[in-house]
Formats: sequence, structure tokens, C-alpha cells
Amino acid sequence: MIENLTFANPEYFWFLLIIVPIILFIYKFFNKTQAIINISSTSIFGKKSMFWIRFKYFLILLKIFAVIFLIIALSRPQTVDVSSQRIINKGIDIIMTIDISSSMLAQDLKPNRLNALKKVASSFIENRVNDRIGLVLYAGESYTKTPITSDKSIVKKSLSEIAYDGVIEDGTAIGMGLATSVNRLKESKAKSKVIILLTDGVNNSGFIDPKIATELAREFQIKTYTIGLGSNGSARAPIGILPNGDFQYGLTKVEIDELLLKEIANKTGGLYFRATDARRLQEIYDEINKLEKTEIEEMKFYNYNEKYRIFAIISLTILAFHWLMKNLIFKSFI
Repeated sequence: MIENLTFANPEYFWFLLIIVPIILFIYKFFNKTQAIINISSTSIFGKKSMFWIRFKYFLILLKIFAVIFLIIALSRPQTVDVSSQRIINKGIDIIMTIDISSSMLAQDLKPNRLNALKKVASSFIENRVNDRIGLVLYAGESYTKTPITSDKSIVKKSLSEIAYDGVIEDGTAIGMGLATSVNRLKESKAKSKVIILLTDGVNNSGFIDPKIATELAREFQIKTYTIGLGSNGSARAPIGILPNGDFQYGLTKVEIDELLLKEIANKTGGLYFRATDARRLQEIYDEINKLEKTEIEEMKFYNYNEKYRIFAIISLTILAFHWLMKNLIFKSFI
């Protein structure tokens, strides 16, 4: 069997409808075209006479089959090999700007805000197959953890290593985190430049005003999505350090400067989101993933292999066999 067989001109199959009336015509009128001899007995002819009568029917069937195969050939049977090539027309450069202050160890998200974020962000990175991603971390100051790269394994490894280790000063320097991210994206030639800035507090550190950093992002046409992370009310969070170096936990009020985050998003063409639990945080990243789509063009190439020749050859072979049988081998009998 020929797999994936299609027909370029299937309308020719309508001609097959004439085969049925032809068969009915032959069945009804064939005997009337034969001479009739009335004799008292056919025993003297034996079984050979019946063979020639059946052989005439066989030759007619050969013609019918020849016509069927000819119609199939006219319908141009062909197989199609389809290959595709994906072309990424315009990619997106994304900086994930993550607050790593001590308050990110609050346990209103399980096991804490930072670890819940790392799980969701890792899934987001994995879904951005065709884009470049970088990481900027900030607390009381900011730094680039990973420059924008298309190597997702490097970004995910860097993300998994994020922890509050006291290396940088504690606090929440939203302006510095945003400014560092803008600095990483300002020279990008990507179609779209995006910052996803996440914080669980208010700007209380750093020497760059968040509003100035916002103006920089707008000047370089960098869209900024902002996420406020933390439950409503209070949460169990670090309030001090014990003599052994471990954090002392207690209930603290959740304070997020939503007005500032909304202003940053609005002025740069992004959106502000509030995540009060891990499920909502996942939904937010899924929504951003849908909003920021990379344009991919898929080109398909079709290679047609014509198969009509084999059916035409079969038809001609049957006709040749019919002519040979009728006009040469059995000419004197038919």
C-alpha cells in the first residue's frame, strides 16, 4: 500500500459512475449480439464451448479494469512529503528582577516567599524557549546575577542558587534593582525588552529613586511588569537574629508599595499584579507568558511524488494483453 496517498484531480473519479451502467448493459444485451442455433443437444460440444463464452466475458472485464486504472491515473495520485522550518523573526529579552531581602523568607507562602518564587520562575524560564533571559537581584543594593542569555540551563541554575546570605546589605532598593535591569537591557536589539520586577516591600534603600529608574525604562522602551508578593495582613517573617545566627521569626505587617508598583507598570506599558499565595503567583507568571509572545514563522515545504505513471502503465498493460489475446492468440476462436 502507498501511504499518505492523495489525488490532485479527484473530480475524475466521477467517471467511475459510468462503469456500473456499462456492466449492466453488457450483462443485459451481450447475449442478444450472439447468433443462436437451436439444437436438440449440446453434449457433442462438451465443456469447451462454455470456456469460450466465459473467456469473452473475461476480455470485457479486462477492458473495464483498464478504464478504471486509466481514471485513477487521470486523478493524479501522489504522495506528499512535508518538511517544516521554524524561523524566529523577533525574540524577546527579559530581565527577571528579584527582591532577595530578608523579608522574602516570610512563610505566608510555603515554604517561604523566596523558594515559592524560585519554583514558579523556573517554570516560566523553561517556557520561554526562544527568548533570552537574565537575572538581577536586589536588597539594599543590586547586582546582575546572570546577564541575558539564551542558555536556559545557566539561568535556571543561577535561579536555584539564589538565597538570602547577607552578602549584600538588607533592605528593599526597588529603584536600584530597576535601574540595574534597565542598564542590562538598554543596548538590546530585541524586538521587545521586558523587565519582571518582584518585591514584597516598600522602597527603603538605595541611592536611585524608583521614579527616575522608571523614566529610564520608558526612555529605552522597556516594558516593566511589577509583582507585589505577600499575603494580606500579617505574615510570619524574620524579625531578628538569634545568637546562633538563625533568624528569629514573628508576625509582621505585610507592607507593599502598590501605588509605586502600579506607577512603574503604567508608565512603561506593563501591568501590576498582586500575588497573595503560590497559586496566584503561578497564574501571574502564566499570564505574563501569554502576554509576551515571540513571533515565530513556520515555513512548510511540500515535495510531491507523482504516482499516476504506475496506474497508467497498468492500464496500458491490460489493454495490450487484451489486444494480444483477442487478435493474435485466440483470433480464430473469438
